[in-house]
Amino acid sequence: MPQSLAKNLIHLVFSTKHREPLLSDTVRPALHAYLATVFKNLQSPVLALNSMADHVHVLFSLHRTVALSTAVEDAKKASSKWLKTQSPDLTAFAWQAGYGAFSVSESAVEAVTRYIATQVEHHRKIAFQDEFRAFLTKHNLAYDERYLWE
Repeated sequence: MPQSLAKNLIHLVFSTKHREPLLSDTVRPALHAYLATVFKNLQSPVLALNSMADHVHVLFSLHRTVALSTAVEDAKKASSKWLKTQSPDLTAFAWQAGYGAFSVSESAVEAVTRYIATQVEHHRKIAFQDEFRAFLTKHNLAYDERYLWE
């Protein structure tokens, strides 16, 4: 086959350092736009994006020539630098070192998009840490609780 084709849909989840609730309602819309631009520049368009005060969910289509770790590193690095310029309260802002990235089938895009869009309602019932553990369990990812949170 002379053409290389790939479609890798990724549900990415990452948190502020120590899960500090630093992402205010006023900064989040601009953060979403900024992150969407970072992914667009990586030819990895965002399909859904939302955040809470302490974490972000992104559903995106990873370009076939971009490594997942590169996409995540670029998004976190660029947005961290940008956030530091948005408010005196954010000058020491940092994301957690790690992240969770989960593959999504085409048939699940609508459900994942809805899930990401309804984060406020979802987190009235479940805390971020419990949510993240549930993702790891659902995707059969082994983890060591000692190293899961920073």
